[in-house]
Amino acid sequence: MHTVVVGTSGTTAADVIAVARGNARVELSPEALDALARARETVDALAAKPEPVYGVSTGFGALATRHIGQELRGRLQRNIVRSHAAGMGPHVEREVVRALMFLRLKTVASGHTGVRPLVARTMADLLNAGITPVVHEYGSLGCSGDLAPLSHCALALMGEGDAEGPDGTVRPAGELLAEHGITPVELREKEGLALLNGTDGMLGMLVMALADLEKLYKTADVTAALTLEALLGTDRVLRPELHAIRPHPGQAAAAANMLAVLDGSGLVGHFQVDEAPRVQDAYSVRCAPQVAGAGRDTMAHARLVAERELAAAVDNPVVLPDGRVESNGNFHGAPVAYVLDFLAVAAADLGSIAERRTDRLLDKNRSHGLPPFLADDAGVDSGLMIAQYTQAALVSEMKRLAVPASADSIPSSAMQEDHVSMGWSAARKLRTAIGNLNRILAVELYAATRAIELRHGLTPAPASRAVIDALRAAGVQGPGPDRFLAPDLDAADVFVRKGGVVAAVEPVTGPLA
Repeated sequence: MHTVVVGTSGTTAADVIAVARGNARVELSPEALDALARARETVDALAAKPEPVYGVSTGFGALATRHIGQELRGRLQRNIVRSHAAGMGPHVEREVVRALMFLRLKTVASGHTGVRPLVARTMADLLNAGITPVVHEYGSLGCSGDLAPLSHCALALMGEGDAEGPDGTVRPAGELLAEHGITPVELREKEGLALLNGTDGMLGMLVMALADLEKLYKTADVTAALTLEALLGTDRVLRPELHAIRPHPGQAAAAANMLAVLDGSGLVGHFQVDEAPRVQDAYSVRCAPQVAGAGRDTMAHARLVAERELAAAVDNPVVLPDGRVESNGNFHGAPVAYVLDFLAVAAADLGSIAERRTDRLLDKNRSHGLPPFLADDAGVDSGLMIAQYTQAALVSEMKRLAVPASADSIPSSAMQEDHVSMGWSAARKLRTAIGNLNRILAVELYAATRAIELRHGLTPAPASRAVIDALRAAGVQGPGPDRFLAPDLDAADVFVRKGGVVAAVEPVTGPLA
């Protein structure tokens, strides 16, 4: 099994995905264990002094003014975990919780938190045993990080609360730890606070969203190219010299992908078959690279933010190399929240333009010779009429999901935490938007491949033919009389989600950008 080694200098997106989705084993490097031990010595020394130190010998948040004696500090750390594990609602997906746990371990291993090596080892043990704490949908305001979700994870480290075992069954966490020979942690000074004071949940979801969107943006270039073919459009607008004079890198990449897919097509440029010759294609076709490209460039910015966060140690207070323990505001989720919202806006627009292309394929007045709704016997058959309704409903929801969560803030903790990021909410709605975008592109794929097959006597590009063949091999049927449509659409959705479009095209075109 692949092993991810956690050191002091952060981690990578590939490692997050390997642990969250691939169940990779986690180990702590000797360097990390040394850093943990040194930072703990600093915390222990401060804990022995009579002067109060936030997070070590005081209460938290609005209760930070109270000095806590040594005899109560273990109870204090347990209590912050128990009281903050206050989430409600449905259970969060296993991959999100694993990403959250791994990213918290990454920060702990930096040596800036003051957590003992024992605690870090136990965090790794839970991941390696496949024990996933139950985390709930609601509870994080994205500042002081993802408090409630991380608290539910810390609760499991203590052998309390509920967790999902390797078999997917939810049971008391204490039972699962005992079965795997893991001793529950008894928290000491600062450790409870250090386990729940970070942006790990929203960051984990950002990393996975970027991986999913990278695949979907390539898929969208392919479906746009297939629609252009089916509408007998022109590929002249995709030429690199046109995109060089407006030098957005994402736009150039999208145009290059579409041009590669259309190479060798016998359908492009057939304007003369129309009763009224066209000079230009509609915006939804002609401007596909501009829209998809802007989304790509938004992803590039989001990736930069994610890389910075992956290299960060987010905690409050932090142990500095010179031995100081300082309070800070690095737990605020604004940098991550903003890009999560930006990505939701871009994804909504990509879904919107794909739906417009689909609608054009189905409208006999704008499809340049295709049958109404791509039906076999229009009037008797409805064809893909309602598939577009479903697509439109998905687009409408995506527009609602594009409303930024990060523009909101609700004060908490008796006005001590009087401005919060709502980054967790931004991440949760982005996950829903990505699922919807996958379905929207699946509908366009379904319509465009059927339309190409209805262009009798014209030969599609080799890459297009490869996509059609792969889709049919996946159980998605081609043109014909009306049938129960939902299974075909579901199969197309799975095909897109598993990367089937890109996998079919790239052996013909080479790697897409």
